[in-house]
Amino acid sequence: MPTLIVIPARYASTRYPGKPLVELKGASGESKSLIQRSWEAAMAVKGADRVVVATDDDRIREAAEAFGAEVVMTSESCQNGTERCAEAFDALGGGFDVVVNLQGDAPLTPAWFVEDLVAGLKGSPVAEVATPVLVTEGEALNGFLEDRRAGRVGGTTAVFGVDKNALYFSKEVIPYTGKTYADDEVTPVYHHVGCYAYRPSALAAYPRWSAGPLEKLEGLEQLRFLERGVHVLCVEVEARGRQFWELNNPEDVPRIEAMLAKMGAA
Repeated sequence: MPTLIVIPARYASTRYPGKPLVELKGASGESKSLIQRSWEAAMAVKGADRVVVATDDDRIREAAEAFGAEVVMTSESCQNGTERCAEAFDALGGGFDVVVNLQGDAPLTPAWFVEDLVAGLKGSPVAEVATPVLVTEGEALNGFLEDRRAGRVGGTTAVFGVDKNALYFSKEVIPYTGKTYADDEVTPVYHHVGCYAYRPSALAAYPRWSAGPLEKLEGLEQLRFLERGVHVLCVEVEARGRQFWELNNPEDVPRIEAMLAKMGAA
């Protein structure tokens, strides 16, 4: 089953304009752009047959081509990463059984997250989309709650049924637990990792659907699938001692740089 990884990246982010080109220092003190670190994360995935950056901005294209990435130019009308992946897939002429959306603001995504994600989708007889979820410990959960108290958009959380099919995703912390957890204590809250694997039919249908009320309220693209009754499989992945965080706000830069240093990333 040929697998394509698309890294959607846009310059005109509402919350953080120019985010893909933000420089992040690694353990050695060397700075690399967010888009380069995300591309390097994608290139480390085993079993990927092709990796492309999909953007509508020449500044991102030039930066990506400079570090050796293949770039597919997409239109400015794409409303989110899934729409951009669909357009990139069409531009490449199809030919892949699985399309992975590894978002350009997730440079800490371990390769095994994506490998397990693809295996989960391929192994499911009903899922049309799959996405990773990571059980949180108290430290991460407290970080989510701190962000919400400060009015910042932090991590997204997910709830799912016994069949692992998603019930809902939210930028609020769900489910409500009503208690405080120690930093190393396992919690019942799952962090949604901003990565998706699609079957081509689901990806092709997505841009034809208008955004529903839940997607508009939460600003979460995956809710369009749920609102249309599409099975979204939540694949639980293991941290293996690695920290994971997405770059959503300028305040996340030092946090991610500290995580890069801790994992010894160049």
